[in-house]
Amino acid sequence: MINFKQEELIEELVRTVREKFPETDLIEIRESSENPNTLWIRMTAPEDEEREADLREFSADKCTDILCDYGYHMLVLPALSGDARQKPEPAVL
Repeated sequence: MINFKQEELIEELVRTVREKFPETDLIEIRESSENPNTLWIRMTAPEDEEREADLREFSADKCTDILCDYGYHMLVLPALSGDARQKPEPAVL
């Protein structure tokens, strides 16, 4: 279950990622199947591999800041090839 502060942080994270990588879209947010204390934020990946690598690095830095500042573990997961290019339904937080 996502609490109010996590929702606020996710909205800010997604907004920041989309400002730098406007070709991305939010697909879904869910708890990790490996650890319910980790949130997976799935987003579409940029077409260009170099941009995708930049997205991974940028989002990892932002998620590390959230972990250090607030104690919430989140990961941005760019969707891979096949399902990444499908236009997702808008995610509801």
